[in-house]
Amino acid sequence: MTASALRARFPRDDGFHADLKRRVAAYFAATGEPAQGGRAMHVKTAAIFGWFGASYALLLAWGDVSAWLAIGLTVSIALATAGIGFSVMHDANHGAYSRSPRVNRAVGLALDFIGASSYVWRFKHNVQHHTYTNVAGLDADIDAEPFLRLAGAQRRRALHRFQGAYAWPLYGVLSLKWWLVDDVVDLVRGTIGGHPYPRPRGRELAAVVAGKATFLGWALVVPVLVHGSAWPVAFFVLGSLVLGVVMAVVFQLAHAVSGAQFHDAPAADGRMPAAWAEHQVRTTVDFARSSRVLAWYLGGLNFQIEHHLFPGVCHVRYPALATIVEETCRAHGIPYRAEPSLGAAIAAHHRHLRALGAPVPA
Repeated sequence: MTASALRARFPRDDGFHADLKRRVAAYFAATGEPAQGGRAMHVKTAAIFGWFGASYALLLAWGDVSAWLAIGLTVSIALATAGIGFSVMHDANHGAYSRSPRVNRAVGLALDFIGASSYVWRFKHNVQHHTYTNVAGLDADIDAEPFLRLAGAQRRRALHRFQGAYAWPLYGVLSLKWWLVDDVVDLVRGTIGGHPYPRPRGRELAAVVAGKATFLGWALVVPVLVHGSAWPVAFFVLGSLVLGVVMAVVFQLAHAVSGAQFHDAPAADGRMPAAWAEHQVRTTVDFARSSRVLAWYLGGLNFQIEHHLFPGVCHVRYPALATIVEETCRAHGIPYRAEPSLGAAIAAHHRHLRALGAPVPA
């Protein structure tokens, strides 16, 4: 069966999802908090863009003073850029930033500003990943072949025995590949992971092109012109590596870890073993739920179970929803998994890489 022919059908909800939605709806009714956006989200957006803008302005103004200062500011820009991805564009492209679709669409273009196409990402992430989480052949987010083996159904290659070591620097390189190669290939072919999607036209296509030009302009062209040298190219590569590692690792920690379930490509009838909501819980792992600092910076991505169940809810509500989700899972006999810290989650990802890369015993 070809990748484009694969389909997955989830059984009807056995009561878990309905019960969970009732409990969450009761929480919002009792607290009066909005499910989307709100003042906390707006303040956070201003803080992250302020961080980015200040670092970028200082790099342009003082980048020639010292190489160490330029390196520090480059890393700061990379971390702020990751924050834009984690906390701003992610919510917006899920429709969780605001109740207004227009505002969500406008803010979602922040992803184009930091290098990737929000148009392609909405199909790859919102549709494929959020629907078919950890299903080989359907979830493009676990497809890093031939470089990495992230699911048992994927082909094992000789180089994979070393992926526990080389994956980390590779994540940095993959960010450049995502911006400059993957988006372009997906747009030209009209497919993502072998699955067709509607190519952008008109305004959408213009936004894609303008986004790429804007990113390359602020990240590369402007610094080169301001400083009149090629050194900004090296800093661009450094920032790309830092950004790629930070963003890739954080997104991997929820699914490509020991403890999360994976599924082979569905059989001919496409039937999956569990209903959609239960599937999301079983294929996802939270981490560092008690860390307010990480929850703020990561945009709630350490509460991935809650995000997958309620992607249209702003991430600032996830810590409160986590208790509800965990209690509901317990009531229905569904395992709820959470690593206690960021370090534990990174270790779980490393174990997963090593286990999937290990050669089959003779």
